[in-house]
Amino acid sequence: MKKLNCVFTGVLLALLSFTSLAKVNSEKIERVIENSMARFNVPGLAIAIVEDNEVIMAKGFGIKHLDTGEKVNKNTLFGIASNTKAFTVAAIAILVDQGKLSWDDKVIDHLPEFRLYDAYVTREMTIRDLLSHRSGLGLGAGDLMIWPDTNKKINDILDSLRYLKPASSFRSKYAYNNLMFVTAGEVVARVSGMSWQDFTEKNILQPLKMNTSRAGFSRIAKSNKNWATGHIPLEGKLTPFFVNYLEDFRGAGAIASNVVDMSQWLKMQLAQGEMADGTSLFTKKQQLEMWHPHITKKASKKGFVSHRQQFRGYGLGWSIEDYQGYKKVGHGGGILGMVSQVTLIPEKKLGIVILSNQQAFSALSAITHEVLEDVLQLKDKDKDWVDVLAKKHFQKKEKAYKESELAKVVNYQASLPLSSYTGSFIDDWYGDVNIEEKSGELLIDFTHTERLKGVLEHHTGNTFIVRWNEKLLEADAFIHFDMSAKNQVKNIKLEAVAPSVTDFSFDFHNLNLKQKL
Repeated sequence: MKKLNCVFTGVLLALLSFTSLAKVNSEKIERVIENSMARFNVPGLAIAIVEDNEVIMAKGFGIKHLDTGEKVNKNTLFGIASNTKAFTVAAIAILVDQGKLSWDDKVIDHLPEFRLYDAYVTREMTIRDLLSHRSGLGLGAGDLMIWPDTNKKINDILDSLRYLKPASSFRSKYAYNNLMFVTAGEVVARVSGMSWQDFTEKNILQPLKMNTSRAGFSRIAKSNKNWATGHIPLEGKLTPFFVNYLEDFRGAGAIASNVVDMSQWLKMQLAQGEMADGTSLFTKKQQLEMWHPHITKKASKKGFVSHRQQFRGYGLGWSIEDYQGYKKVGHGGGILGMVSQVTLIPEKKLGIVILSNQQAFSALSAITHEVLEDVLQLKDKDKDWVDVLAKKHFQKKEKAYKESELAKVVNYQASLPLSSYTGSFIDDWYGDVNIEEKSGELLIDFTHTERLKGVLEHHTGNTFIVRWNEKLLEADAFIHFDMSAKNQVKNIKLEAVAPSVTDFSFDFHNLNLKQKL
């Protein structure tokens, strides 16, 4: 019997020893973070790692603002951008548990005015469809109604959805779309009788004791100055660039948080909805819905080489893939000058959140890969992810900028008199755009968007290039004037000059401007 006890004790000690080996090597990760920040030129970053319901690390690095030099700490707020989407899904899960709606409810049952371009899709679109990027709308379609910082109200946005033409048939393809999550946020508001912001703060942030997080930048306590500013690299220089953390994105991307608060979110997710006090934010049944792939995406060759990716898809507010044989759940979030990343390995009870004030996703991915190597005890444990991803990142960036260089115009054609292109124009879903001649230049004004003002530079014939006053947008666009036989503008089409550089939310190609009557 004593022999058996000794054997059992030995096995137990071995298991405990193995478990301890699986813990994150904090000192190593801190070195990786500092290396990644230096390599990718990231001013400030914060990270939290949760393992077995314990916060292994919650720490800030670097500075909040290049000019002030104030330090980032674990309580520094960042915009989490599209990581907000999982919060909106959680809000709906709470309402489902309360019996107030179902994932398969039709959207029009809760938003009677909801209309899409196709009548069938309008009738059949469910809450589940809103949350899984399978609406048929194209990547970022309609984002110019909320990006960057417009004066559009929620009713304006909902009313304009009907004019967005689909890019594919309903439920056939994955295409990331923010406006469907904006719509989902309004469903939360209608069903609960509270704004999406109030419902999220009262029913998610407060119960989780995410005490300084808010559902919008303007809702941050005025006394709290501990928040980060984004930074954009351009032409070899890093420039601070303030945005209000995508407040216009509402349920698609408006939350401000820090890694201390986000660690509570991670722990609850890994506990299948159970909070620290033993009560549930939502039931396990609802989390199964969230983490079930509702639409698939093709596994990439790069993903297979990198981490043996066999499948990937999208659940409800969460991206899902396999990572070295484990189910990996997560999401990214991006603002001009700021990115975030959340990663969960449920089987290992591991959660990672990284918030940063520079727009280099690869810097965050390198750190995440290093953490996963530790916890999953991977064979290629000595792989330098910062070096691997930095080389790919800068090669890709160099290629993108090279492709964005304008080719020399062959058979150049002169323009008409500049006055021929002036007028008040309107797009069915965006609204008013004005073009005027002033001091020998054509000026363009997207009237709902303060940052979209610029100068038209002639390219050839009736095609110009819009040079935005704010160069940090990196969103210059070709503007093509379709003229009548009487040299009057019939309609105007736009497209990004450098689609590999410009953020997809500048969806100029979806506009069709006509003379305003």
